[in-house]
Amino acid sequence: MNLKIPVALWDREYVADLLRRYWATLPDGTPAYTGARFERLGGGGDREEVVNHFTAEDFVAVAMLSVNIPARAILHVLEPVESADFNGLLSEIPSDTELVDAAPGHVAQGSPAWTLWTRLREVDGIGPVGAGKLLARKRPRLLPVYDSVVKKVFERPTQDLTFWSDVRTELRSDQGALTSYLEEVRELAEIGEDISVLRVLDVAAWLHGKTS
Repeated sequence: MNLKIPVALWDREYVADLLRRYWATLPDGTPAYTGARFERLGGGGDREEVVNHFTAEDFVAVAMLSVNIPARAILHVLEPVESADFNGLLSEIPSDTELVDAAPGHVAQGSPAWTLWTRLREVDGIGPVGAGKLLARKRPRLLPVYDSVVKKVFERPTQDLTFWSDVRTELRSDQGALTSYLEEVRELAEIGEDISVLRVLDVAAWLHGKTS
């Protein structure tokens, strides 16, 4: 299915203002929204020395997006039994590929990303949203964040099995019009080019959904 983007999210000034609000800093130096540190905490989940294994920082980052994963579930991922090779699957997901440039198979059912999301989702205490946000932390330019607010804004179905693929399709359509637009509003908002276009789309949709 197509990704239904609300008309309001095509308003450059409106979206840039949402981004500025999200990445604003309070007088005491803390972020207005803790999620603003999601991708930057500790240098990022995809930095070279940790790109192919999960760390405690990744779970702290996910908590900044209002997902509280219990300690036992965290240990299950950080100290897995041999049969649960989460890091092995993670290493099979490309770390230097943007979703707009990815092959369909990178995000399709049966791909390493999909398989890892499925296995993480099945860990008691993580669930589908926690699994998705962990993957977005490790592959911020390939795998978008997805939660109930984003689902509602984009009018996604209850059983949503194609969100990654549909975002990829939309980023590539009309000669990359959406990708160029997201890059433009990121520059207008001056939040930094290290923030991926996927995160720009996610934050704009999430804050729009929370405030509209």
